Amino acid sequence: MANVVGIGGVFLECADPDTTKAWYMRVLGLEPNDYGGFDFPHSESARAFPKGARTIFAPFASGGEYFKPSTLPFILNLIVDDLEGILSRIEAEGVPQLKPSERHEYGAFAWILDPDGRKIELWQPPE
Repeated sequence: MANVVGIGGVFLECADPDTTKAWYMRVLGLEPNDYGGFDFPHSESARAFPKGARTIFAPFASGGEYFKPSTLPFILNLIVDDLEGILSRIEAEGVPQLKPSERHEYGAFAWILDPDGRKIELWQPPE
């Protein structure tokens, strides 16, 4: 049987790819791979969050508020293993949170914008 088993990549059009890549490295601590992007091995998220590691693919109705203040029709949701630690780094870099972080039964969340105006949702699963 042929099935889709995951998302193999997210590719972003940027006004200045080098500036955007440097921002992700500096602000979020991402390490580039040999091809100029960033890898997220599934084994790492599964090790950190055995029950919560997953990629969510969810269509939303247009015109809602959840994607704002970005004008782009998508959000990057990035799994983090220490939301408070990431928020400290973000604060030190002068990147404002869009609203206070939130905790729910399904995890902790915070929201920022990248240099191209993409909304980033930082998610620490509940385990």
